Amino acid sequence: MRARIIALSWDGLRVAAIAGELGCHAKTVRWWLHRFNDLGLEGLEDRPITGRPRRLTELERSRITALVKQVPPGRPARQADGELVPADEAGPPEWTLDALATEARRLGIEVGRSQVRRILLVEGARWRRTRSRTRSKDRDFEGKERGSSASTPARPTARRSCAPTSSGR
Repeated sequence: MRARIIALSWDGLRVAAIAGELGCHAKTVRWWLHRFNDLGLEGLEDRPITGRPRRLTELERSRITALVKQVPPGRPARQADGELVPADEAGPPEWTLDALATEARRLGIEVGRSQVRRILLVEGARWRRTRSRTRSKDRDFEGKERGSSASTPARPTARRSCAPTSSGR
């Protein structure tokens, strides 16, 4: 496309016509024409990318994100006889950042806990379950008791005077 911009310019087309012909913005055409005029053919080449290259590929990042959707190896599952047994007794019962980093390293992805956290935050993936402390599926569970007594005095609502008075003396 860059070379076509230059060739169409040499053919006498104006910036708007070149942009319409190539389906790009006029600003893009001007950018490449100026770079070509300043640097010649070298101006049409890609510039080196700055910054540190990514250590993890997109495939590795997506594998880490996919781990969160899997059932943790230590979470108990109900067997046919009704007993709860985890698939791996040594595994974590719930995903934590440390458990996810360990599992990723087991899969051959060299990643740290903080990087796992950054990846999951960018992807919007939740790695923790929200817990309800007031409900349980257990029939013998007793919920929290009521709050504090209604006889607890509230804060005084009357407005205090601005200056202390010593009229009581």
